[in-house]
Amino acid sequence: MARRVVWSPEALSDVEEIASYISRDSPRFAKSVVSKILSAAEGLARLPNRGRTVPETADPSIREIFVYSYRLIYRVGEKEITVAAVIHGRRLLDAEKGRLLDEG
Repeated sequence: MARRVVWSPEALSDVEEIASYISRDSPRFAKSVVSKILSAAEGLARLPNRGRTVPETADPSIREIFVYSYRLIYRVGEKEITVAAVIHGRRLLDAEKGRLLDEG
């Protein structure tokens, strides 16, 4: 059974910031990256556990997949998947984003 995918306001803001940053050099590539992120998130509805457990947490319900060089971090719930953050792959999950995951 497919689960519903929902986006936290913070994750949506992350995607907007990514698009804005990339579009300074290439609006076309920015659109491609955003499209790929959105598509990857929607795919979680069918395969929610395909991502790895986020290394900064010990919670197996908090997982991530990589889209280009970005970490799409999400929480797996019984009925829905919550996309909590989209951060660059070289960055660690900061305290604020981690708190969002704890609120799930």
